[in-house]
Amino acid sequence: MPKMMETEFGQIFIADEVIATVAGMAAMDSYGLVGMASRRQVKDSLSEWLGRDNPGRGVEVHMSGDEGTVELYIIVSYGINIYEVAQNVREKVRYVLNRAVGIDVGRVNIYVQGVKITAER
Repeated sequence: MPKMMETEFGQIFIADEVIATVAGMAAMDSYGLVGMASRRQVKDSLSEWLGRDNPGRGVEVHMSGDEGTVELYIIVSYGINIYEVAQNVREKVRYVLNRAVGIDVGRVNIYVQGVKITAER
C-alpha cells in the first residue's frame, strides 16, 4: 500500500518500490555491507539479465498508516562484526527514510543471508 501525504496543494502517493529503493541505497552506503540478497529470484534475475541494476533488491516494505516496517536481506563482509554492521544499517535506513521520504520506520528487520570474502583484506 503506497504512503499517502496530504498537502495544501493535493495528495502525494509514494509507492513501496520507491521506499524500497531509498532504503536499499541507504543500506548499501553502510560500512561492512557488500551486497543485498535477492528475495524475489525471478524478478531480480530478469533485471540482471537485462543489465539493469535494482537498488531495491533485498528490501521489502510493509506500510501501515504512517509507520512502516522495512525488511533487509543483506550480505556482509567476512571479518566484520555482524551485529555492528546490522546496527549501522538499521540506523542509517531509519535516518534516511525519515529525512528523504518523511516516513517513521517502526521496525527495521535485518536478515543476514551470507558472508562474502572481499579482496580488500
